[in-house]
Amino acid sequence: MATTSSRTPRTDPLTLEVVELIGTVVARYYEEYDAAAGKHALTGAQARVLGLLSLEPLPMRRIAQKLKCEPSNITGIIDRLESRGLVERRPDPADRRVKLAAPTDEGLTVARSLRDSLDFAREPLAELSREERLSLRGLLRRMIGEDAG
Repeated sequence: MATTSSRTPRTDPLTLEVVELIGTVVARYYEEYDAAAGKHALTGAQARVLGLLSLEPLPMRRIAQKLKCEPSNITGIIDRLESRGLVERRPDPADRRVKLAAPTDEGLTVARSLRDSLDFAREPLAELSREERLSLRGLLRRMIGEDAG
């Protein structure tokens, strides 16, 4: 099986249309996410960090890796979220030299409210059958290099 880097880019009309559709979905998602964040006086980046932390406390370096940005950017975002009482820094129980960013109770409430207000993808997905959603999930996982299982 050829690796992605050794393949010739696909430029057939179907592939180009799929790429365009993915771009449209991503753009709409970020527009809705930014609008929802604004209702909580947050930037889109702050909302995404808070949403990520609502899943599990993380060190700043790991947040930066997940969001594909510089750790220094994450430090500033965490500082602003912390000043609002939405996030706190705490020692990592596994390595006390490492600080984890973790949501406060208020931060979890805001993250849940943000997640609940994002209807863009949820409403169209609700129209798909369970089998269609499973298939879509598998295809998306393959596209990003994760196991489809």
